[in-house]
Amino acid sequence: MSTVHEVAARLPEPAQLRAHLRALAFLDSAIGDDPRFCQYTFDAAWGPGTEAAQMENGSGDDFSVLFTPAGMLIRGFDHESAMSPYGTDDEQVWPGVIDEVPTALRPLLDDPAFHDEGIDVHRVTACLWWETGDTGWRTGSTITFPADSEDPDGSGFLFHLLTDRSAETVQAHFEDYYERPVPLATIRRALAGHPEARPVSLLRSNRK
Repeated sequence: MSTVHEVAARLPEPAQLRAHLRALAFLDSAIGDDPRFCQYTFDAAWGPGTEAAQMENGSGDDFSVLFTPAGMLIRGFDHESAMSPYGTDDEQVWPGVIDEVPTALRPLLDDPAFHDEGIDVHRVTACLWWETGDTGWRTGSTITFPADSEDPDGSGFLFHLLTDRSAETVQAHFEDYYERPVPLATIRRALAGHPEARPVSLLRSNRK
């Protein structure tokens, strides 16, 4: 079973994660023809003192990684998860998922962007955080996961490019999504923080 606990053990420290997410957003915008179809984005001015990396797959699943002076918060939502508020009898967040989020980071969850319109419930099935001063990623310690799912909270597929950050995995993702070849060397340079000077023309020249 893959859960948010396994994700927490495989995520890099915040600065490395931030750089990786910026690289994913760069690659997505460089490979794609239309920014409306980019899955990965990075907003350096998402809110006062807050940066946001986001993923939306267009099928109702998404995550946000918020970087603030108080720390970092990761919120993920798998719309097919048995742990979705829409899949529970009381239509509430699954017990333990956000109960232990620190007070300094808790207001981030209340942003309207993380609530569906007209519904007063957090849009979340998986949550992780790194409060300033911490030495590792933390998650809810009291979560009882559904036993009949290999990926009960959706964290396995939501965060797969964050836990497996290899150039080959990133290349496979973008080639599958955009249905065109993407040079592995270009992926490696972007992930290393050295993107191409003219990435759009370089990457889009490799269309099928």
